[in-house]
Amino acid sequence: MTTLAHIAAPARLLTARFWRDYVVTMRPYLLFVSGITGIAGLAMAPDAERGAVVALAVVFFLTYGFGQALTDCFQLDTDSLSAPYRPLVRGALRREDVLAVSLTGLLASGLVIGSFEPATLPLCGLAIGGLATYTWFKRRWWGGPLYNAWIIALVLFIAARAAGPVSLGSPVLLGALAAALFGYANFVLVGYYKDLSADRATGYRTLPVVFGLPVANRVSDGFAVLAFVGALASATASILETGVAGWVAASPFALAAGAATALAQHRTHRVTCDRDAHTAISPVVHAYVFLLATVAAAARPAWAPALVLFYVGFVFTLRHRPMAEQI
Repeated sequence: MTTLAHIAAPARLLTARFWRDYVVTMRPYLLFVSGITGIAGLAMAPDAERGAVVALAVVFFLTYGFGQALTDCFQLDTDSLSAPYRPLVRGALRREDVLAVSLTGLLASGLVIGSFEPATLPLCGLAIGGLATYTWFKRRWWGGPLYNAWIIALVLFIAARAAGPVSLGSPVLLGALAAALFGYANFVLVGYYKDLSADRATGYRTLPVVFGLPVANRVSDGFAVLAFVGALASATASILETGVAGWVAASPFALAAGAATALAQHRTHRVTCDRDAHTAISPVVHAYVFLLATVAAAARPAWAPALVLFYVGFVFTLRHRPMAEQI
């Protein structure tokens, strides 16, 4: 239980208590979203050195956390109603401190990525700018999911470009970009279901707030289908190069993605209130991880065992999130 003393005395910048609460703000269970997105992009550069791949994968893994903490700084109104456990809402962290650390982390990540391929630096700047302006678009029903999702799709492209030359017309890349764009847009949209009451009260005119859940469900179904088709198209194009090994490596992830997608959409249609939403959001995130793992495994079959371990880590971390209803 949060004490008044805690609220009155937020953690000093960079102290142990600051980092503890900042890590909560980063949502460790969602670092796997940017992580698998970066890995899928890196998989498209077969000649990339192992050390570079590992270093870049770590950077992409962390970027979601810095970005999430940054956007939280602009959504305290709705978060105070829907997610009172969060350190910023409780006053455990100063907004200006979180802004400073988040921007520093994102800029440092961009510089590391740029050290491998300088041409990615303006793209990294564009992604940071997108994160900083997301809240304005979230308030408008036509903007939120796809506006947030183009940033994630850009992360995949940045990863592919940082690891080596990539053709903009490559079916592998185009399919993967579609999987990331629409898969993440679906996560964002269904994520709004858990905040319906808070968003109505604070003037966030998200798609489910404006048009209701039945319309939002149909849009969600469309996003899910497009994401699945994109992942399969990318994987199929890769398998033409990697052959039987690519098919064997990617097939289990593709089957799991299909099952998770079907479950997610079934549960999405059964959501009736904020409190039920997490039962649908969870399989949407699982589906996203499986979809991008399908893309990565088809392109780099030897990575399949590591991708399985990655998924196990995701499941473990997701189960230990601080509030079951918040994903």
